[in-house]
Amino acid sequence: MKVFRLAASLLLLAAMLVGVSRVSASSSPDMVVVPCDALALSAPFTGSMRFDSFDNFGCQGTWAFVWATVGLAPHEIGVTEVLRFDEAVGRWRIISRLTYCKPHLLPSVVYRQGCFSN
Repeated sequence: MKVFRLAASLLLLAAMLVGVSRVSASSSPDMVVVPCDALALSAPFTGSMRFDSFDNFGCQGTWAFVWATVGLAPHEIGVTEVLRFDEAVGRWRIISRLTYCKPHLLPSVVYRQGCFSN
């Protein structure tokens, strides 16, 4: 009976150690933190698409959608864009909706909100 308890205790200890190592690996400091806020998502809007305001935005992983007003009055327009976070430079980039608006390429919320307007 004592051998059984000892073996069960060792198996439980080993399982706990494996669980702790997996949690530590998933929260590694090497993971890229993807900012999903108005400041970060407005950065790609430059030039003639100068950012004015957001009507809505959302992120899922390294993908985002934005409903924004761009341009200067009286020539402001509403746009819908899909963005992808470029980990190499640490910022969002506007990507081609023509290329990426396919349900198997985008997360569902980005696909629904970023591909079916304008």
